[in-house]
Amino acid sequence: MTIKWVQEDPLVMNGEPFCYGSRLTVSQLLELRRNGYALTQILTDHPELKPLGIATAFVYAAARPDRYRAFLERDGSLAGPGFTEEEARPLPPELRVRGVVVKTAAEVA
Repeated sequence: MTIKWVQEDPLVMNGEPFCYGSRLTVSQLLELRRNGYALTQILTDHPELKPLGIATAFVYAAARPDRYRAFLERDGSLAGPGFTEEEARPLPPELRVRGVVVKTAAEVA
């Protein structure tokens, strides 16, 4: 079975795209990231999430700049810490994209 990590359902979360297995919308996840939450902090606070699902949500948002403009930096990358190179290593190549993966979390600060 293939999991669709970002789901949209008009009857769930008022139709806002959300992360599979959670009540966390893509916007809420981006808000955490913009406020400085690193991957480990997000996973600690939301153990129902998986790194693959979080990366998919980040790529989903990055591919929709009109919808998620408030969460983008001037260069078009997502605001806040993304996945470090080490955290991104087990991800499929299509999820290791600019704006999702950062060289180091310190570079964002």
